[in-house]
Amino acid sequence: MPEHNASFTRLLIANRGELAVRIIRTAHSLGMETVLAVSAADRGSLAARESDRTVVLGAAQARESYLNAPRIMHAALATRCTALHPGYGFLSERPELPTLCAEHGITFVGPTAEAMRQVGDKLSARAVARSAGVPMTTGSEKVADVDHALAIAAEIGYPVITKASAGGGGRGMVVARTAAELAGSFEQASTAAREAFGDGTLYLERFVERARHVEVQVMGDGAGVAVHFGERDCSIQRRYQKMIEEAPAAILPQAVRARLHHAAIDLLAAIRYRNAGTVEFLYDEETADFFFMEVNARLQVEHPVSEMITGVDLVRLQLLLATGRSELPAQDSISPSGHAIEVRILAEDPARDFLPCPGRITRWRPPAGEGVRVDTAVVDDTVISPYYDSMIAKLIVHGQTREQAVERLAGALAKFDVEGIRTNLPLLRFIVDYPDYRANRVDTRWLERTVLPAFRTQ
Repeated sequence: MPEHNASFTRLLIANRGELAVRIIRTAHSLGMETVLAVSAADRGSLAARESDRTVVLGAAQARESYLNAPRIMHAALATRCTALHPGYGFLSERPELPTLCAEHGITFVGPTAEAMRQVGDKLSARAVARSAGVPMTTGSEKVADVDHALAIAAEIGYPVITKASAGGGGRGMVVARTAAELAGSFEQASTAAREAFGDGTLYLERFVERARHVEVQVMGDGAGVAVHFGERDCSIQRRYQKMIEEAPAAILPQAVRARLHHAAIDLLAAIRYRNAGTVEFLYDEETADFFFMEVNARLQVEHPVSEMITGVDLVRLQLLLATGRSELPAQDSISPSGHAIEVRILAEDPARDFLPCPGRITRWRPPAGEGVRVDTAVVDDTVISPYYDSMIAKLIVHGQTREQAVERLAGALAKFDVEGIRTNLPLLRFIVDYPDYRANRVDTRWLERTVLPAFRTQ
């Protein structure tokens, strides 16, 4: 039965795909009415069919719909919504949306605009982390030009990596092992950052050759208290885009794990962070040192693995916290158990350099069974649009041990049947059977360095 609230809430969801479906179903379970704001391309989507009401923002292009804050706010006001969930991607980390919500008396399901400004810009986030005493790699502040970059790199020592101050997702990231490589790639990296985020500002960090990408899921109450829901290992990446995520990070010594959790909580509590956020770190397995990378001021794509090991529905908790219907759980009440793995199912052809493969899905048969979960908005006859991210589903498995979770993942991938478009399922099956993956001997460059060359020659 739905949990009803004396002050009824009507929620606008400014997103699409599997997360929109997830938010709608969770909101309905809490007695909330839902309004979905979509592009013209998504008016017939599963999320649109499940929402109580759907409002078309504009054309299929994201700038006319999901990236248009004034139109989203108009939709919320016109439908008398009292809360807004931004999902992830699109405008979820831009202060513009929570600012508009605050101006119009609408509850934003996420951090405040000020918190976004503090941690959304990576240079600002580094300053916050430094003041909170969080370990950091050797790095720079804003880099003015290529000559400045070369001078800083000479001081830091090669290899170095350029990063965009205004965003992530691999845009503006270039690894340089020599001065010649840095000189030749700096302007390209700055241009990529400018095109992606409207800001070409870069900074430099020392590059850790064989690192793990480990992140901590946090929730804050906005008053200086934060709790964590364990950590995730997101080291299997292609071009800095995550493909497989696991919880917990099995390679961490317990003492390091405890320090990592405290660092994440201390950082977000220091800025009175509200709602869901993730603090990301690089972990050097050889030295057992970890270093702050960035904060994602939103829910992450890979949050289901944290849900699977803690038993906490993070979207539900987001809504309850935002609407004042619940407080943060006590830290000692959150007890991670077992091991969970998530893989991203993409409408891409890994045999053709990950060429996007939009089109109509003629057969969709996801796996099911004990410890298996699929988050998706796809059904038979769904048309995958060329306008947005290529992720069409998330396959999540849980086991008592990592070994059991890996076996369940292998079985689930073998049963996943998709026809009509090409997907990355063949590559995922190849990865899960790879001896290094089974033994958990991976790092952030392992997929590109080891697996992809072998996959292409099989």
